[in-house]
Amino acid sequence: MLTKEQALHSLIEPDLEDVYKDFHIHPELSFAEHRTAGIVAQRLRANGYNVTEGVGRTGVVGVLDRGESPIVMLRADMDGLPITEATGLDYASTTTGELNGKQVDVMHGCGHDMHTTALLGAAAALAADDSWRGRLVLVFQPAEEVGAGARAMIADGLFERFGVPRVVLGQHVAPLPAGVIGMREGPCFAAADSLKITIHGKGGHGSKPETTVDPIVLASAIVTRLQTVVSREISATESAVVTVGSFHAGDKENIISDRAELALSIRSFEAEVRARVLAAIERIVRGEAATSGAPREPEIEMMYSFPAVVNDAAAIESLRVAFTEELPEVVLLDPGLITGSEDVGILAETAGAPCAFWILGGADPASFEGAMDEADMARVVVGLPSNLPPFYAPVINPTLQLGVNALHTAARTWLDSAS
Repeated sequence: MLTKEQALHSLIEPDLEDVYKDFHIHPELSFAEHRTAGIVAQRLRANGYNVTEGVGRTGVVGVLDRGESPIVMLRADMDGLPITEATGLDYASTTTGELNGKQVDVMHGCGHDMHTTALLGAAAALAADDSWRGRLVLVFQPAEEVGAGARAMIADGLFERFGVPRVVLGQHVAPLPAGVIGMREGPCFAAADSLKITIHGKGGHGSKPETTVDPIVLASAIVTRLQTVVSREISATESAVVTVGSFHAGDKENIISDRAELALSIRSFEAEVRARVLAAIERIVRGEAATSGAPREPEIEMMYSFPAVVNDAAAIESLRVAFTEELPEVVLLDPGLITGSEDVGILAETAGAPCAFWILGGADPASFEGAMDEADMARVVVGLPSNLPPFYAPVINPTLQLGVNALHTAARTWLDSAS
């Protein structure tokens, strides 16, 4: 029988780094993670897990039963993004995928390849670790990037089929130094709302703009006015983000289009702030359209929405103690409020279970040389590639090793002891 200490120091399978590189080379878009899911399922079965594929379309669930309870859920996301990779790595992605009927380049620009690989490593470690009892449920989730994967798995009977967990655990790689774990109680990741706004104008020839209602001018006014939502309607003691990430209108320089489309990303932490921001956006869009004489009301469509990730205070304190005892080389810090978003909170919220979700440092520690405190570290982070740009990639190790160890330690914190 392996002791917990022995398992923790022998848990990186020899080919796990190669698995990570393979995932990085072959990213797949949301709900198209077929290859990734197949590799996940094969490796889980090799470690003795009861595996169910196709949960929520392309999700995978692995269960290791050593008793009916407690049920502990570990979750990782699998999907990539429509980004052309520019890291220059020898394992950079050259993969393409289909998005809205078009072929696009695909990249693991948010670290989901690291999340998936680390959970596979933890799966092997926990299978080799005989010191626990309970039911381990590993969730490899699709479509986090479009905010739909968690809900799809829940709708497909995740909790009815595999049990309601005692706790939901997970991690997200970010540009903190490798070897650092960031975690905080309460709100951690922001709620996210994505809006598609269709502006209707009156088209015509570019030489006769007076006969038209130009949707580009109208939409431009909306974009400018939206910048005042946070700066003039949200208190400095509150937090929100409104980003216009997409603006499409027209096809030819001498033709005034009859429509324009905007896509917005909204982030917030408090329900009341979220409601105010969404109301302000609608007021501005409809008001500008009316002022411009638009022939039709604009259409405001919610593409997806998911809640803030709120960490349970007691769960975070339990993790802090466990990480300090079991991973003494790790630096723990409070990363502050993170305006990025994650749909893992939907799993915990639906299950009525506490959530403990932490940040896994993945940046080269050499970049932080001379940083004396968290404030210095924060200043360095601003200058590093963050998740989503085409040149983002975590250092593989010690990021992967710590990611595996952290998941293993976290799971053992809530599983019963075999002794």
